[in-house]
Amino acid sequence: MITDKPAIEDNAAAYSIRPTIKQKFRPALITKVIHQALADRLTGATYQADTCTQWTKEIADDIKNRLKELDLPRYKYIVNVVIGEMKGEGVRMGCRCFWDADTDNVAQDTFINDSLFCVVAGKLVTDES
Repeated sequence: MITDKPAIEDNAAAYSIRPTIKQKFRPALITKVIHQALADRLTGATYQADTCTQWTKEIADDIKNRLKELDLPRYKYIVNVVIGEMKGEGVRMGCRCFWDADTDNVAQDTFINDSLFCVVAGKLVTDES
């Protein structure tokens, strides 16, 4: 007897929507990536208000591309960059996210020189779509 139904295999146990332990996001590694990108781009830079918008986009894209090179499957990358002028004033940056505490995480680094500061937060969240 011939049927159009495919044979059902018991692969349910083999499919996982979560990253394995080896694929899990490690904040220390991501912090190193962010630190190197900031040092490459901002060492010797001076604050210029008219170019900071472009710098933030370029830095965010550079870090996102470097994170993609790590080939962490099942993750989406979110990179936030803030650049400001050093004037001796304080600044605070905060963020709230809804995520899976077992797999998702954030790494951050700060670059400071006499002219400017730059704070970067790199968030990797699992893509369960």
